[in-house]
Amino acid sequence: MKILVPVKRVIDYNVKPRVRADGSGVDLANVKMSMNPFDEIAVEEAVRLKEKGVATEVVAVSIGSAKAQEVLRTALAMGADRAILIESDAEVEPLAVAKLLAAVQAEEQAGLMILGKQAIDDDSNQTGQMLAALLDLPQATFASKLEVAADSVTVTREVDGGLETLKLDLPAIVTTDLRLNEPRYASLPNIMKAKSKPLATRAVADFGVDVTPRLETLKVTEPAKRVAGVKVADVDELVAKLKSLGVAA
Repeated sequence: MKILVPVKRVIDYNVKPRVRADGSGVDLANVKMSMNPFDEIAVEEAVRLKEKGVATEVVAVSIGSAKAQEVLRTALAMGADRAILIESDAEVEPLAVAKLLAAVQAEEQAGLMILGKQAIDDDSNQTGQMLAALLDLPQATFASKLEVAADSVTVTREVDGGLETLKLDLPAIVTTDLRLNEPRYASLPNIMKAKSKPLATRAVADFGVDVTPRLETLKVTEPAKRVAGVKVADVDELVAKLKSLGVAA
């Protein structure tokens, strides 16, 4: 079985994003970039399934500028077999990403597609669901456990009331949550091996997908700074303070 794993290049999660002075977006100049953390979990799970003998090939795919080759090489160093970069200098919205991934799936015919549940740059949490709708495939989101059988996959997902277990017929789409696994660090020998693994570069036009933006960003602002708390002497003063703020009646 082949597993397809989309990955995205985003601002490293340890970096505090800076908003451009004109409010047009986030400043990416001289900022450390890395693979989206949820996508790392997806790659790790796919590689583990290959190590168990469940999968025969892991294919990583990314959509973005030429610099996205960095995250694809990381995926290859983690254990993916080959990679595909769909090159686009323009920002591609979730719907367009889903359409491009659907076109890749039509060529690759993967038995399982594992995606991060969301990217930490826009937090859209849409691509996996849109992809499942476009391909008319079963989906399980926010997976915390995954077991693959011959023609099905059993997914445990965390919901408000506890745990929910779903069984999906293959091919299927799964999006990963944080507790699914702990991604490995790529060793130096594997990083060197990754340089010789195949990485194909394709153009958006190759897939006949319209990636014209449907959304317009009006303004980007930083979150409001937290206001310092106030200490109170006793419960009566606390209640009076809450009433003055209109929190308590």
